[in-house]
Amino acid sequence: MMKQDQTRTPLFSTLRKHWESGPLTGHVPGHKFGTVFPERGLEYFEDILKIDATEITGLDDLHDPEEMIKDAQELAAGLYGSEATYFLVNGSTVGNLAMILATCTRKSRVLVQRNCHKSILNAVELAGAEPVFLPCLFDDELGVVTSISTEGLKQALESISNIDAVILTNPNYYGLSIDLEEIIGMVHEKNLPILVDEAHGAHFVAGDPFPKSALALGADMVVHSAHKTLPAMTMGSFLHVQGDIVKKEKVAYYLRMLQSSSPSYPIMASLDLARFYLASIGPEDIKVIVRSIDMIKDEIDQLVGIKVIRPANPYIKVDPLKLVLRSTNGFSGFELQKALEKEGVFVELADAMNVLFILPLAALSSKHDMIERIKKALNKCEKQVSEVKVALDSFIPFPRNLSQLTIPLDEQQNYQCRKCRLEEAVGEVAAESIIPYPPGISILLKGELITKEVVEYISYLRMLGARFQGNDLLKTNYITTYIREKE
Repeated sequence: MMKQDQTRTPLFSTLRKHWESGPLTGHVPGHKFGTVFPERGLEYFEDILKIDATEITGLDDLHDPEEMIKDAQELAAGLYGSEATYFLVNGSTVGNLAMILATCTRKSRVLVQRNCHKSILNAVELAGAEPVFLPCLFDDELGVVTSISTEGLKQALESISNIDAVILTNPNYYGLSIDLEEIIGMVHEKNLPILVDEAHGAHFVAGDPFPKSALALGADMVVHSAHKTLPAMTMGSFLHVQGDIVKKEKVAYYLRMLQSSSPSYPIMASLDLARFYLASIGPEDIKVIVRSIDMIKDEIDQLVGIKVIRPANPYIKVDPLKLVLRSTNGFSGFELQKALEKEGVFVELADAMNVLFILPLAALSSKHDMIERIKKALNKCEKQVSEVKVALDSFIPFPRNLSQLTIPLDEQQNYQCRKCRLEEAVGEVAAESIIPYPPGISILLKGELITKEVVEYISYLRMLGARFQGNDLLKTNYITTYIREKE
């Protein structure tokens, strides 16, 4: 690929030029570049509405790009080193769906990292494939699952037949990443595609001290949520493809099927600008950003009642943009989250023990304000009585060995369901997934055997105040299970 000018923003610049030309709109959208819009919201929306266009002459088409969108996608591919990069306006979810549907066939098996996002499992179900779950390692210090073990993958590749693909999640939500070079090599030796949900690693291409991207290490397809750590609008993401194992035309086919036929031009423009922003960051800028983050961590470590949590495993690389904090006074992560929110500090997520901050890919201009608000929150925490002392035991809510669903996905429609009290569900098979949100990782899958440990973990999270997505019955301490015939 010839050398590119990464200072260009063809998609955004063309939209701006079109607006500045004073167009008369006889097409959708109905706000007519903001001239028809409720007054109460116009102050906030008017500038963005100027580039909220549609597929008219000169503004290209996401589903058949030939001009500015094609140019912008090629610039993104050049920056990331992929053979093709697709703009996603439906988030990384649609990227996960497309890459799995493009590689997996009905009745085949798919090796899946168990602590994956729910969209991965939805995609496997839509493809009609059957997941085989790779066991995950656990970090004792953070109290979270991290990555697969190389030995676990090796065992799966040698013992399981009819595999279509290997699907990994790296880094995890907390920014913990392993070097995938050996793993990718093992998968490619079997001539299988390796698909990586790298949603939280869109900025890794910036280089040290960030972890290495799976794309640079040879993964066949990688999904990036540009809106998570880059300055892109919510739902703006990238799907990268390279190599000969995956058919790019099949990926494009599923993206045309799954993505909106009226894609958001502001989201696409923000992807163009986010790529430009990332390309403009040099080594000296990275040093300033990391120094700013290190200063924040040092100041927090000096505070009474809270500490920065770092992984116990020295071989796991940590994304500097992820900051994990924990109360040292026995408050749960949910309690700490509530205290911080009362001071106007809103974190990405809380779990049983921690809260997670996602810091910007920029020098922190408001770090002193952040520290002061954390101090105020801690002072108020000390005056309250914690409802529950956090148990810091190393509990993994996932099977520790290779596992499959007790009732396969393609057979579940043959079973009837019943409502069951949570504490009476041990030994039953779940007819719904239990998904704390965020992070959107299922701790129990539909079709999975319900164990005593999982019931205790779900009960524990409910007591602490965790929020579960789409599980209304769970609010009343019930769960849906499949009715199985007596053996």
